[in-house]
Amino acid sequence: MKRILAALVYTALGAGAIMAPTAAQADLAAAALLRDGDMKKLVFHEVPEATSNAAYDLADGAGQQTLEAYRGKYILLNFWATWCAPCRKEMPQLSELQAEYGGDDFEVVTIATGRNSPEGIKKFFAEIGVDNLPRHQDPKQALASQMAIFGLPITVLIDPEGREVARLRGDANWSSDSAKAVIAAVIGADS
Repeated sequence: MKRILAALVYTALGAGAIMAPTAAQADLAAAALLRDGDMKKLVFHEVPEATSNAAYDLADGAGQQTLEAYRGKYILLNFWATWCAPCRKEMPQLSELQAEYGGDDFEVVTIATGRNSPEGIKKFFAEIGVDNLPRHQDPKQALASQMAIFGLPITVLIDPEGREVARLRGDANWSSDSAKAVIAAVIGADS
């Protein structure tokens, strides 16, 4: 009887350890509570979701890569287009977020999806003074399609394991106090 009781206690303790949230999950939940204003559109998933392994084009014809290149850090992945007015409006704000928080733990990644000329992207970034964001492209929308990107802009928060943990449809003020508080809390999840 003692063996059965010990086995039940051991099993219950093991199940509790598996079901207990990790520190990163707890910090993501805390980050979700910091959303205010248009950051309320940032929807955190209860369970992280898989992303895509589709390749996209690097700026200036430097080849292709996948999101796997960012494994090990949080990324704020912004799908946009040069013809999209809300996308253009939030690009300087994303640049500001990258300037303040970009580094070993976090990076803002921008991918122009669909028809966007490389020269048009360069010109737009020069006009608004953005030089700290990538000019990646997904011309055939392979990555966007596999990640269910319908409409622009859409911004996805991806964890260091390469899983989608949150998504925001439409534009947002990424330089707001709320956005910065959310990103600061997320980055703290792995520190």
